[in-house]
Amino acid sequence: MTRGSRPPSGDAGLDALEEALGHRFRDRSHLVLALTHISSVTGLQGSRARVRSYQRLEFLGDHVLGLVVSDMLYRAYPQAEEGELSRRLADLVCEDSCAEVARAMGVGAHIRLGTGEDRDGGRERTAILADIAESVLAAVYLDAGFPAAEALVERFWRPRLKKAGGTARDPKTALQEWSQARGFPPPTYRLVERSGPDHNPHFRIAVEVPGFDHVEGAGSSKQNAQKAAAAAFLEQVNA
Repeated sequence: MTRGSRPPSGDAGLDALEEALGHRFRDRSHLVLALTHISSVTGLQGSRARVRSYQRLEFLGDHVLGLVVSDMLYRAYPQAEEGELSRRLADLVCEDSCAEVARAMGVGAHIRLGTGEDRDGGRERTAILADIAESVLAAVYLDAGFPAAEALVERFWRPRLKKAGGTARDPKTALQEWSQARGFPPPTYRLVERSGPDHNPHFRIAVEVPGFDHVEGAGSSKQNAQKAAAAAFLEQVNA
C-alpha cells in the first residue's frame, strides 16, 4: 500500500477507530500493523513473524510516549522535584494506564488475533491492550509526525495526568525506603518462573530482605512482577 492509498474494503470498520483517535491516516497500513498481534501472523516464525506484528511499533511508541508525557509533566508541575515527576511518569505510562487508554480508544474489536488468542480473551488482556496503545501511538507518529503523536497523547493521557503520581509511591521505591529506614540491605529480586509463549509471557518473582521470608509476585513483565512482589511484601509486614 502506497502513502495516501486507502485500505481494502475489509478495513472499513477502522473508520470508527480513526474517528475515536482523532486522526485520519494517510497510510492506513501503519494502523493495520499497529493492530496486528503476532498470533495472527501465519507462515512465519521467530523474528520474521515479529516484524510482521506490532512489536516494532510498540518499541517506538513506548519512547514517543515517554518523551511527550515527560514534557507534559515538566510543564504542568514547575515546582515538582525529579522524584515526583518520575513517579507521575511511571503511573501514566505503566501497563495498566496504557491498557485503560487502549480501552478508551476502543481498539479491542479491531485487534488482529490468532484464533486461539482470540478464544482465550486476548482482546481484553491488559498486556496486549497496553502494547496496542503504544503501537497505535507509533503508527500516528509515522503517519503524520511528532505533532500528531503529541496530540494523541494529549487527547488520551492528559485526562489521567492530574490523578497520576499524587502521593502514591512505586511499590519497589516504597520497599527500598522501608528497608533503608530500618537498617536493612536493599531488597533483591529473584526470578522464580517464566511461563507462557513469547507473545504473552508470565513472570513470577520473589523479593528478599534479610531476616524475612521471601514474598512472591506475578505479572506479564518482570517489572510488573517485581512491583507486585514488593507490594505483597509491604502488605505482609504492615499487616
